Amino acid sequence: MKKQKLNYRFHNPNTVEDTADTLLKIFIEANQEKAEAAIRKVVEQTSKPDSINT
Repeated sequence: MKKQKLNYRFHNPNTVEDTADTLLKIFIEANQEKAEAAIRKVVEQTSKPDSINT
């Protein structure tokens, strides 16, 4: 017996701008911890005195 391939279709009543805004908010929330850790790392690296020049 041949398997039938499933096809999915989604109806999105929102505008492209609303969809992009919603997706951006979701991605920001999902990656908030990673972003904060990366920012902390950069701040720590730039605030340390340069040991080579001393």
